Amino acid sequence: MKILITGGAGFIGSNLVHHILATTDHTVLNLDALTYAGNLASLQDVASNPRYRFVLGDICDAEKLRKIFTEFKPDWVMHLAAESHVDRSIDGPGAFIQTNVVGTFNLLQCARAHFDSLDAESKGRFRFLHVSTDEVYGTLGETGYFTEKTAYDPHSPYSASKAASDHLARAWHDTFGIPVLVTNCSNNYGPYQFPEKLIPVVILKALRGDPIPVYGKGENIRDWLFVGDHAEALYTVISKGVIGKTYNIGGNNERKNIDLVQLLCGILDELRPRSDGKKYESLITFVTDRPGHDMRYAIDASKIKRELGWAPKQDHVSGFRKTVAWYLDNETWWQNILNGQYKLERLGAKS
Repeated sequence: MKILITGGAGFIGSNLVHHILATTDHTVLNLDALTYAGNLASLQDVASNPRYRFVLGDICDAEKLRKIFTEFKPDWVMHLAAESHVDRSIDGPGAFIQTNVVGTFNLLQCARAHFDSLDAESKGRFRFLHVSTDEVYGTLGETGYFTEKTAYDPHSPYSASKAASDHLARAWHDTFGIPVLVTNCSNNYGPYQFPEKLIPVVILKALRGDPIPVYGKGENIRDWLFVGDHAEALYTVISKGVIGKTYNIGGNNERKNIDLVQLLCGILDELRPRSDGKKYESLITFVTDRPGHDMRYAIDASKIKRELGWAPKQDHVSGFRKTVAWYLDNETWWQNILNGQYKLERLGAKS
């Protein structure tokens, strides 16, 4: 297969590129605009692979997209390109509307034209996977889970823009017959995550001896999904999933934020003890909560397990140990980022 991956230099995208090149014989074209979170250093080890090609481009550039579809003629499209950080969406929602909504529209239109030009055999192979988030569902109480039938109730500019893109993808299937699949995943963590998200922030703040910020009282709950497991799930969906269906992807790994931070501190105590003998947990500092902070997300991933046979491999601790160890072993990767404009400062604090 020839696979077009959008956003392949990002966190989830780079892990997906690695997974496909390592486990299949497929050819990958990675289209990425290399905004702040896109990082070719995450793909340095595959840059010379003859089955891999990188193209610098923005999904908001419809002409660029048309050219790529015409020349590359993808069998599959795996659409991950997105603005993805809630805090940044509070500071600057416009970029989220452009990339997540307008960009997805452009990509769907080009996929539609490409699909219509294919012969019957090629149409039978073509797939368009739209990758989204559980945040479109809003927030849960103390019990219950998000299922594929949960009504949308987004509360941040980020989740609203992703909800809009989900609706577009499904509409292009229902109206124009594009063979679309949609996935909604829980919070990802693991190697190559840009250090603005909770887990790398905790690790890197701790290593520097800085206060470790925890929003509110740390009682917000998330279901954590190891990015390697997610990459495997995405490939499973596009290769085995039923056209027109949605699949929720979760880690079966719910934790309060404060419990997660304490776990990470404990792993760091073991793998990289502080020189002063103190525990990293002593650095935890509670800060003003994020505006509109959803209390709890939890994914019911039983459908993808039942229908496609996928389940996460990492348990409640193993993936976090792998992640801490990766950041300890790859200081050059994250230090190059912190030498740029981003300095682990808090974003999205506006009320």
